[in-house]
Amino acid sequence: MSEVVSTQWVQERLNDPKIRIVEVDYDPQTAYNVWHVPGAVLITWKDLRHPIKRDFVEPSQFEELLSERGISNEHTVVLYGDFNNWFAAYAFWLFKVYGHDDVKLMDGGRTAWAKEGRPTSTEVPKYPRTNYKVKRVDWGSHRAFLWEVMQKVLHGEVGRSVVLVDVRSPAEYKGEITAPPEYANEQTQVGGHIPGAVNIPWASVVDPETGKFKPVEEIKRLYEAKGITPDKEVITYCRIGERAAHTWFVLKYLLRYPAVRVYDGSWAEWGNLVGAPIKRGEEP
Repeated sequence: MSEVVSTQWVQERLNDPKIRIVEVDYDPQTAYNVWHVPGAVLITWKDLRHPIKRDFVEPSQFEELLSERGISNEHTVVLYGDFNNWFAAYAFWLFKVYGHDDVKLMDGGRTAWAKEGRPTSTEVPKYPRTNYKVKRVDWGSHRAFLWEVMQKVLHGEVGRSVVLVDVRSPAEYKGEITAPPEYANEQTQVGGHIPGAVNIPWASVVDPETGKFKPVEEIKRLYEAKGITPDKEVITYCRIGERAAHTWFVLKYLLRYPAVRVYDGSWAEWGNLVGAPIKRGEEP
């Protein structure tokens, strides 16, 4: 079955005990706490982050998070959220890293659910605690680290066997701004992009009216026109990784590209690194 499910599919399964619906928000005060899909539990993007260092929660912390939310290894997990599923895709990525194979993304997220007039709730569900266990830890096929990206840039691999996809807005890519309007207070020291990176904003693949993914053939043409083809290794990045995870999902699970990873350090790391090579303007 596809990793993308429709709002209708979710509504038909609201009372299915084998499914756990999870809303993943940047700001639950303006999202989950106002309304959510009935029966959905909340995970914020900060719940996925390590409490001390800049990294993700460790396996034991992920186990505790899911156990406390009533999610078991046997559940089909359906993720959706605010910001056009940015952080839902971010969570999807981490679920895959930690070996939860039966996880899906609800197409359109909160935007589609609201526009279609589907049922909502303010009740916070309480599910019995589980004993969730991480099956495996697979960073290697999901995550690209700074040293890897730097090596590929310096060795001239970018643009040949490797494609870097900068999914930020054109203004961020060109170095005109250092943070999107949503994160005005979270900036880097310098603006610009990683040399050789191609700019394909994450929003290019989403219908702005419905919040849903555009047709796969349209998305395929968009990427192939920029030289992003399945025979190359693809690494996506943005500012902190959430938009990059959204594009990773598109390439991996809609277009079925075999080798896609997220450089989640992204511009927050690269743009603060002393001596890192940087390009400005429209050209890669």
